Amino acid sequence: MIADIRWAAAGVAAILFSFVDAAHAQTRQFDVRAGTLGQVAGSLGSQAGITIAILDADIAKRRSPGVRGKFSVREALSRALRGTGAEAIFYDERTVRIVKKRQPPPAPVRARRPPSPAAPPSPPAPPPEEIVITASKQNILSVNYPGSVKIVDFEPDWLVRNAARGSAAIIARQPVIGSTNLGPGRNKLFVRGIADSSFNGQTQATVGQYLGEARLNYNAPDPDLNLYDMERAEVLVGPQGTLYGAGSLGGIIRLVPKMPDSEAAQANAALGVSTTRYGGLSGDAAAMVNLPIVEGRAAMRLVAYKSREAGYIDDPQRNISNINRSRVVGQRLSVRIDDLAGWTIDIGGVSQEIDVRDGQYTLRNGPPLTRSNLISQPFANDYGLVFINLRRTIGSKELVSTTSAVRHNLTSVFDATGQGDPGAPMLFEERNNIRFISHETRISGGGRRTPWVAGVAILYNVNEIDRTLGPPHAPLEIAALQNTQSEIAIFGQATLPLSRSLGLTLGSRFATAHGEGQLVRAGQILPVETSGDKLKILPTAALDWHPDQSFSAFFRYQQGFRSGGLAATATGSPDDTQEFVPDDMTLAELGFRAGAETGDPLSFRLSLFAVDWNDIQADLIDSAGLPYTANTGSGWIFGIDGELAWRPSPALTLKAAAFVNDSDLRPNMALPNGGDMRLPGIAGYGAYVGANWQKKIRSGLDFTAAATLRFVGKSYLGAGPPLDVSQGGYSVGSLGARLATERAGFSIDIDNITDARANTFAFGNPFRLSDRNQETPLRPRTVRVGIDIRF
Repeated sequence: MIADIRWAAAGVAAILFSFVDAAHAQTRQFDVRAGTLGQVAGSLGSQAGITIAILDADIAKRRSPGVRGKFSVREALSRALRGTGAEAIFYDERTVRIVKKRQPPPAPVRARRPPSPAAPPSPPAPPPEEIVITASKQNILSVNYPGSVKIVDFEPDWLVRNAARGSAAIIARQPVIGSTNLGPGRNKLFVRGIADSSFNGQTQATVGQYLGEARLNYNAPDPDLNLYDMERAEVLVGPQGTLYGAGSLGGIIRLVPKMPDSEAAQANAALGVSTTRYGGLSGDAAAMVNLPIVEGRAAMRLVAYKSREAGYIDDPQRNISNINRSRVVGQRLSVRIDDLAGWTIDIGGVSQEIDVRDGQYTLRNGPPLTRSNLISQPFANDYGLVFINLRRTIGSKELVSTTSAVRHNLTSVFDATGQGDPGAPMLFEERNNIRFISHETRISGGGRRTPWVAGVAILYNVNEIDRTLGPPHAPLEIAALQNTQSEIAIFGQATLPLSRSLGLTLGSRFATAHGEGQLVRAGQILPVETSGDKLKILPTAALDWHPDQSFSAFFRYQQGFRSGGLAATATGSPDDTQEFVPDDMTLAELGFRAGAETGDPLSFRLSLFAVDWNDIQADLIDSAGLPYTANTGSGWIFGIDGELAWRPSPALTLKAAAFVNDSDLRPNMALPNGGDMRLPGIAGYGAYVGANWQKKIRSGLDFTAAATLRFVGKSYLGAGPPLDVSQGGYSVGSLGARLATERAGFSIDIDNITDARANTFAFGNPFRLSDRNQETPLRPRTVRVGIDIRF
């Protein structure tokens, strides 16, 4: 492996040094159409690869002439700001803030006998840059958001190297987000210890996921979308019941994509080749094309990607190497129409297929990175989304209406040998087909100090699950179910200033949820079992205190819930079903903030929280290895999480994040061995430390380097025997570097640099769970070499 690294490094170095002499001048081509200053700044920042922030909403609404031509970044900004009454403040070459133009101080008045001319006062330092939280549905500044929010900025140099990793790339930078590790496209995400179980099934996800305004998931694992051509991810720590309704107990993860630009054609691409120790070669490729349809009025943006990830687990019994290899193919298309009778219209869709050849678990006490089965255990995740978003400004208010539809098909196969004749191959297959439609219309306004939002939301979901068990050539149907959930809600939230430094936020959601379930046997649909209509009221209340510009604190109270449904029982009989009822959660949180991460040399965020969770829904595995769903009991979660960012110099940024939590599960009769237990799947602590260094080698040539170290504490697969199997308890580091001109970049990255060995997840096959010897290893050390080009 050392030889592989040396050859890869030598090859990259040769390419890099040959490219230095061909570096372009510092000027670059800009093509940004006229519009509001907020829109122009966003497009200009994207084309220049820098961060441009506007704190004042009034300035963001002013008209800008845009900019076209080849200029330096500073000259392009100067032209875009003409006639706006605003100016640009450069914190460094990559961080800019737009503020109201400061008036020059008046000339000193000469007195008859002055001792000396009066010195003009120094202009006040600009306030630190702030980030607008679009997931708040009110465009609230992060410093004013009365709750915990995590922002993962997708810096261009980081994104081209990590986009193919999907959600795993976000999790690696945010320890407060946890995940199971069954494999690509089949993991459950958890935020801040709010975890129901380690298994997939019929329960609604605890974390709501969104692409822009479109909802991505309901009762399914993480869609695991490729991140190429995304701006950032916003994580609103939950519950988020008032604004988002059911399925946001843990919070919201919102991916913010780059939108079509009707002023200029653009294209870029990235290509990477990787090698994994003990495994094979991997590859990833992605490309983006932005094409104006009608200049200044309409454009389309297409992203396409494909990746192949090498396996690293061998099956000596079947004489197959690298059995857990996977493939991902996907596309995203968006079309934007500007100012159609005052409306901005976005229409788009996503299509992605994930195919995994076999499970990525091994057996404890066996040879490293090996596992033997009689049959393969593939997995498929076929995902599709279409959406339309309408947006219009009405005076100082904004109206937004979004409708989306999702088709999500999942197929899992497990080796169930031992369930029938001893030694005879047995196959278990589960097909989970999900269809749901989501709609929301809302209006917001109120400005910076008094933001408000009100809206209506509708959701309709149909989930069909059928399972078969038996010999591979003739499996028998067991426990086929169809569940239908619907929700209609109205919601509102507003902030009222109690004083110059204190604001009160109040809101509520009134939701009517209805569920129906029915057995399906050999194509025959049996009578419907209904859970009836349930009215849920989800209030929120928060106080936000700002004694000065550099420090603030908040207290938040929030509720959330998930809908119920019909599930198979633990007996596995095709005729036995049981209802699982809705669960609900209440959060109390106290938080502190100081400084702005991009504007101040030092900033931190700290939150203390307590959660009360009742009638916890969980997907479980019975003693025979068959899945079922039940309400497992109630529980408490207490914890603290924090983030720290320090910029000792303009070139170097250091970041750290950590959490500590403790949970107490009080199981009901659905679980054996009652007593106090911890919630499953979540470590008692986790931490992340990262360093990022940027250096301009010469005009038009930049070098960036990054190093990260992530700590994952110990957790348990589930509550009580046989699920109380330990997992986690490891640390993993990575290194990466990129050399870039205005048009191209070359990079090298090394993940799991020490080739650490650990059990990340103690589950792979439900029919061998009682053996308590399954473990999922970390991917061995992987080296990636990449190139990215902008046209």
